[in-house]
Amino acid sequence: MDLDLHTLVVGREAMACRFEIVFNAGEVPDATERAIEALDLIDAIESRITVYRNTSELARLNAAAASGWQPVAEDLFGLLAHAKELFERTGGGFDCAAGALVRAWGFLERQGRTPSEATLAAARAASGLQWVELDPEGRRVRFSRPGVELNLGAIGKGWAIDRAIEMLRDGGVASVLVHGGQSSVRAIGVQGPALPGRRGWKVGVRHPLRPGLRLATITLDERALGTSGSGTQFFIDRGRRLGHILDPRTGVPAEGVLSATVIAPHAADADALSTALYVLGPEGLARVAPPGGTVAAILVLPGRASGSVRVVTANLDEQTLAIEATEGVEVVGPTDLG
Repeated sequence: MDLDLHTLVVGREAMACRFEIVFNAGEVPDATERAIEALDLIDAIESRITVYRNTSELARLNAAAASGWQPVAEDLFGLLAHAKELFERTGGGFDCAAGALVRAWGFLERQGRTPSEATLAAARAASGLQWVELDPEGRRVRFSRPGVELNLGAIGKGWAIDRAIEMLRDGGVASVLVHGGQSSVRAIGVQGPALPGRRGWKVGVRHPLRPGLRLATITLDERALGTSGSGTQFFIDRGRRLGHILDPRTGVPAEGVLSATVIAPHAADADALSTALYVLGPEGLARVAPPGGTVAAILVLPGRASGSVRVVTANLDEQTLAIEATEGVEVVGPTDLG
């Protein structure tokens, strides 16, 4: 995020990262109080959808849904229904019913381990949104297979950010940016004074191979951004580096992509689709960011030379995307991949 302009930032730890609410300094008289309310809402959402507390709504649903239909709150049911749409759109690249796989790989305890073939096979058999049945009329959910676990880690942060933005906008805030761990961001209005030609908020995208270097700057104009990568979350098994983003179709860590960034109208979509794009790779661009659609993407792949990268962009123009790193960076479009 570009902090050259004067901003007021209020933050708090939640969902295993730092959430921050960023206002233009002096623009909202009660900005601190508004920010605390938004962060309280994020805390409340975490308490409902976390899989790390047995008392959460999601944990209770996971424990009971294999035995029969379970009533679900309206907003959570809506999120699960949307998640199923994204599951189908991405051909299973995004799948929030892969909790059994997350558990098998030790990621639930944040300690990666390679599961045995038998453990992995059992987890794969109990994973997939195809085993999650939704009853819109009764607002109920059930699992058609035992062992299924929902885990909203790839969409929950974005959903919480969307809810916080809605609260702030409904309260009369015209310009604000909300992010969770800098990898999930949504902005409304304008950063700085509303001068002619000024638009959106500038957000940086990190170079996946060079910590501290900004690869690109995105101008978020009433948009959200989600970035997925394994640069900070991985473990080493027998000399092999394995990331924490699993391919739910195979049950093993996704490989071949350095980072995937998606720009979409809502943060929940940006989060889920960036995870899917990281899993699917270049072949997933047509599903995630089809030409002329409302979703844009940046896919960073290993380059031909050591330490270099290929940056594949979709639905992005020069007003929205500025590539900042040039050495060892090749920028191409989806049709240029060969």
